[in-house]
Amino acid sequence: MKFDLITYRVEDDVAILGLNRPDKRNAINDAMVDEMREAIGRAGKEAACGLIHGHGSNFSAGLDLAEMLGKMQSGYMETRRHNRHHWHEVFDMIDRGPIPFVSALHGPVVGGGLELASATHIRVADTTAIFGLPEGQRGIFVGGGGSVRIQRILHNTVMVDMMLTGRLLNVHEAERLNLVRYVTEPADLMTKAKEIAVRITKNTALTNWKITNVLSRVNDLSHDDGLFLEYLSSNMARA
Repeated sequence: MKFDLITYRVEDDVAILGLNRPDKRNAINDAMVDEMREAIGRAGKEAACGLIHGHGSNFSAGLDLAEMLGKMQSGYMETRRHNRHHWHEVFDMIDRGPIPFVSALHGPVVGGGLELASATHIRVADTTAIFGLPEGQRGIFVGGGGSVRIQRILHNTVMVDMMLTGRLLNVHEAERLNLVRYVTEPADLMTKAKEIAVRITKNTALTNWKITNVLSRVNDLSHDDGLFLEYLSSNMARA
């Protein structure tokens, strides 16, 4: 596939994916999601870690509302088959795929952009980053996995506040709430994110897979079931 809405390259065993609709504030449309699916699949085969960033002044302004409005007016939203949402499939390829992903966040990281960022395993943000979930003010609900991922990161009360009131979090609030793990100056964002991604590539592939795929599942289990899954996972290599 030829990429038009994202950029893709591999450096130092890191697959670097860039959202590339700067004139649309990197709003996510169906075509971009299709390209992400292809790029993320390639990254899992060609690299040991992925890095997602945004070109231009935004990481992502979220859902392409113009495209959604066009679908609603055409009747597509009422007639389409109710298969699994393709955003869910593609974001799960990041969250629970074969390699870890780091995200480098700057400017607005809102709506679907925040849902995309929450699918990555380590989030690095510069001081220009702001985080929001404006869906509530637009008459829509989160649709890219945010009700699962963002709520677990921020806790229900914070997400409810953001959706009901339209409150935006600055980068320091986001760091305090564990939404981001590292804060940099704008000039240092990609360097820091790449440094972390390269460090991750030095782990064994199996260890990285267990960290990104087993831990989140253990978090969903009871105490006893979590310990049992840990036992199975720690003994996997010995079987």
